[in-house]
Amino acid sequence: MRYIWEQPEWPRFRWDEPRLARPLADLRHEQGRLLGRMESLGFALRQEAFLRTLTRDVLKTSEIEGEKLDAAQVRSSLARRLGIDIGALTPADRNVEGIVEMTLDATRHFADPLTEDRLLGWHAALFPTGRTGRTKIRVGAWRDDAGGPMQVVSGPIGRERVHFSAPPAEGLAAEMGIFLAWFNGSPAIDPVLKAALAHLWFVTIHPFDDGNGRIARAIADLALARSEQSTQRFYSMATQIRAERRAYYTALERTQQGTLDVTRWMDWFLGCLHRAIEGAEGTLSAVLSKARFWRRHATTQLNGRQIKVLNQLLDGFEGRLTSSKWARIGKCSQDTAIRDIVALMEMHILTKGPAGGRSTSYAITSPVDS
Repeated sequence: MRYIWEQPEWPRFRWDEPRLARPLADLRHEQGRLLGRMESLGFALRQEAFLRTLTRDVLKTSEIEGEKLDAAQVRSSLARRLGIDIGALTPADRNVEGIVEMTLDATRHFADPLTEDRLLGWHAALFPTGRTGRTKIRVGAWRDDAGGPMQVVSGPIGRERVHFSAPPAEGLAAEMGIFLAWFNGSPAIDPVLKAALAHLWFVTIHPFDDGNGRIARAIADLALARSEQSTQRFYSMATQIRAERRAYYTALERTQQGTLDVTRWMDWFLGCLHRAIEGAEGTLSAVLSKARFWRRHATTQLNGRQIKVLNQLLDGFEGRLTSSKWARIGKCSQDTAIRDIVALMEMHILTKGPAGGRSTSYAITSPVDS
């Protein structure tokens, strides 16, 4: 099998521009509409939408690689770095701080050149312990293939399926030099197409022992920020890729095992991005609903625990809220949690779910969407 990096003309990519012209134009139109709608919001609501989007982006880009981060830690780390007041902050682990640092650097400093030193810094931030799981890896350096060729595999030991083999380590410096020169050069193509191609190109080179997917998506986000000339992002490409994870890997694998005509990959990327922008409507709706909820309860007497848990519910609480979860979030006893919940039920803010006993759960009953 010959991979695209083994083709004689590598990396002279090509694509069918007429085929991509319409989806690109439609996408650019939707980008503009979304930015216009967000600009019409007040500063506080725009900041909340930005924080919510980035939180999901960090969580989902990690989930794509099978790593589940703590949402409260991610949100707190982002809020602290962005100077957004969300009340009490949750201390964040080093791995959370690292991916938050990379994400913000890619979007807030999109105009800065993408350099080798910058990429190595991102990689070091992603792996602060020098390990992925229990495996020690080269951190802040290109891979050396000391353990054998870099391959993407799946399946049980003895019956592995090789999905992709990356270029040999000895050529990485040259490969990355060509990639970075192209990325930082004059934009001969639309920045959105550049985001799509950069994602594919980087993940095909696969220059690190681990973290290549997360860094490829950060590079694409940087290019998308350049396409909008904005440090704020109100849609999450990583969230959409997570929702289409199987299609994402299938599109990458087929392209890497094909020719240097990458039209199908570019078309898939544009479609996925378009769906991500459409998904931003949900974020906008949730932000506005949360704002209306707190306007209605501006004079309601609530304690700090109740405010904290209600905010988590309004921010998209995963799973069902039980009294034990309330006690854990509010850092209080079970009895205190139940008193907090009963008080909110008496104010018709919370309602009890149909299940009883240990399965009893609670949800907001106020008309947050009215």
